[in-house]
Amino acid sequence: MNTFSAIGSKENVTVFTKLIVREDAQILYGFADKIEREMFNHLISVSGIGPSTGMIMLSSMVPGEIANAITSEDAKTIQSIKGIGTKTAQRVIIDLKDKMIKMAFSSENVFNADNTNQFDALTALISLGFDKKAAEKAIDKIANGDDSVEQLIKGALKIL
Repeated sequence: MNTFSAIGSKENVTVFTKLIVREDAQILYGFADKIEREMFNHLISVSGIGPSTGMIMLSSMVPGEIANAITSEDAKTIQSIKGIGTKTAQRVIIDLKDKMIKMAFSSENVFNADNTNQFDALTALISLGFDKKAAEKAIDKIANGDDSVEQLIKGALKIL
């Protein structure tokens, strides 16, 4: 549904595809952007989630919402999707949490896209095991806009 609404009534569109080859069929899935296709690939890599369930998940939520639910370990949000039970939601969180953090798939990123130093510092702190929200707050306190990644990490570590 997200892809359908993104394409709308446009005449010229680019569709990113994923071909699934099975014994009895070859099925082509289309996505409006690379992020949606990448999320689909991650979802179907989880045991118990096939292409149909992956498409239902992406029709119910945008990739950023799914990523936020995974990184914040919000199983109830994932369970709200039709066909996803408790065990599957937990499996999705366990299997994909690290991948979502590494990819920074967040739709609620507090740093603008232009400030890659803050983003890089946040990613480094998360990979060191610090809580994302605490790291964001620490970086936000010390950032003045022209800090290097190293300066941001050192300052945030002093706060954390």
